[in-house]
Order: sequence, then C-alpha cells, then structure tokens
Amino acid sequence: MTYKMIVLDLDDTLLRDDHTISVRTKEALMKAQENGVKVVLASGRPTYGMLPIADELDLDKYGSFILSFNGGKIINYETKEEMFSSTLPLPAIKKLYDLSQREGVDIHTYVGDEIIAESDNPYTRIESDLTRLPIHFVNSFVEGVQEEVVKVLMVGDPDKMKSITERLQIELADEFSVMRSKPFFLEFTEKGVTKGTSLNQLIQHLGIKREEVIAMGDSYNDQEMIEFVGLGVAMGNAPDDIKKIADHVTDTNMNDGVAKVVEEFVLKNFVNV
Repeated sequence: MTYKMIVLDLDDTLLRDDHTISVRTKEALMKAQENGVKVVLASGRPTYGMLPIADELDLDKYGSFILSFNGGKIINYETKEEMFSSTLPLPAIKKLYDLSQREGVDIHTYVGDEIIAESDNPYTRIESDLTRLPIHFVNSFVEGVQEEVVKVLMVGDPDKMKSITERLQIELADEFSVMRSKPFFLEFTEKGVTKGTSLNQLIQHLGIKREEVIAMGDSYNDQEMIEFVGLGVAMGNAPDDIKKIADHVTDTNMNDGVAKVVEEFVLKNFVNV
C-alpha cells in the first residue's frame, strides 16, 4: 500500500515528554512531505496551541492541514482557511458547567486566545503550559463565557475522572461527543464531532481513500481515527485497550515511535530517501 497521508496526535505521540519533536522523527516527516505525502496534525489542543508544531514541520509549504479541538476545526494551513468549525451553544455550556458542579470537578474552555476558568487548579495550569495560552480567571464561568465555543473540558484527579467519564458518556450520549484525552482531561464537543469524523471530511474533500491514510495516537480521543484509517497505529505508551483496536503498535513517543512507522510503511516506498 502506498500511503498518501499521515495523521498525528501531538502530545505523547508526535511530541516527546518535553514537548519537542525528535531529530529522527522530524527528518522522517520532512522526507515524507518532500515525496508528496500529506502530514496532518490532529489534536485536542486549540488551534493556537498547534501553530508552532505546524510551522516547525512546514505544513504551509507542503499544503497540509490541522484538525484542532478534537476535530472541532479543520484548518488548511497553506491558506489559513477554516474549512470546518463546530461550536457548542450557550445552553450546552451552562449544562456542562452545572454537571461539573454536580460531579465536583473544575471546568474550562477557550475564548479567543485565552483559557477561561473559574477556579485555579493544577490541571488547567497544565493545559496552559501545553497550549501556551494564558488563563483568564472569571468570577462566574457561565457569565464569563458569552459566546459559543468549540470545546469544553472538565478536569480533575485521574481516578475521579475515570468514573465521571463512564457516567457522562452514557448520560450525555445524545447531546455531546465525550472523550478522555488525558487521565485528568474529559473533553466535550458537539455530538458527532471527533478526530475521526473530521478526518473523514478532510479526505473526502481531497479525494484520498481511508485505506491510503495512516493515523497515530496514544489516547481515547484518538480511537475513532485509529479505527477509521487504513493503518491505525497505537503508540507504545498508549493504554492497552487502545493498543487492542490498532492495526499496529509502534514504539513510545520517547523512542521515535512515529519515525519508525514512517520509515517502515512510507519511506521504503520511495527511492533516494
């Protein structure tokens, strides 16, 4: 199979624990792009938090794309055109806030280039560090968010978030896509919006078959795209249940797992690379 697209989660997949791309991985991805393969970044991060990585990989030069907010936005990185955007209405935001209070966890979202939060907590601080977005603390979350947003997160202790995830995925199945991206992050987007569904939109637009796509990820918000594509890859640091649904399990994000897949399944099809 000749693959035409490589879709990559960022944190704990493409990026090492220090949030950098290894030299080997960058070289492999640049060679793939030089040979006409599209490299697409697909992350739960807001768009702003993905731009430095997109720039490092020259996605604009090679006419590639960003799927941000767990698929809530599709960006053509060459033209900067927003090809797709999904939002949650204000009543949905209030409902999620009320549920966060019921469950006893914190909540935040994004407005413009800021994280909006009602209370200071270590998990929202982690998100700020990852995305490089400042936190704007408000006295009332509901009053502080006066426009539709792409995604809302509930955050808290990993053990607590596991049980909350199981409960809310059932309770909110008809209203939201509910995904756990990290042990302490539970993410909510419009129903039906995931990395997998947005990837499907993108490849249909480009005329690429799902069998011609490789997708790599490490967490539960990557599951749909891993299952959707021709070669779904779980990182070596992924949970066992994500590894079970993957077509291939690679090495960890700290040991060039992405590079090893690109070298084995993509670059070997080209000469002089």
